[in-house]
Amino acid sequence: MNALGKHSIIELYDCDREIINNQELVETIMIEAVKISGATLVKTVFHKFSPHGITGIAVVAESHFAIHTWPEYGYCALDIFTCGDLIDNHLAIEYFRNKLIAKNISVVEMERGVLDIGKKLLHKPPGA
Repeated sequence: MNALGKHSIIELYDCDREIINNQELVETIMIEAVKISGATLVKTVFHKFSPHGITGIAVVAESHFAIHTWPEYGYCALDIFTCGDLIDNHLAIEYFRNKLIAKNISVVEMERGVLDIGKKLLHKPPGA
């Protein structure tokens, strides 16, 4: 890998409004997406807004997964930022799409920490 990590910015449209307004269910889906991707879950923090909407983050050893929902519009904003090249963001994205019953999706991907140091970049120091 020539970058320290990869960042997927995902927009999910026309999602099931009841699902994306259910904090417990959204958190369960997030935890499973983390597992499916191969990332290592450290901790989750979720908050439900009144009258609707959820924000949640899963801190993973490799960085984070974050979601923000707008049930009134059937819309979710999702970020998956992972370091290293062992995590499969695409598996997590497909899982979210299926579980949130999103009819439309937009994904932008970028490499983060692209450094020209003449060797393969490691996301952890050797021996860590």
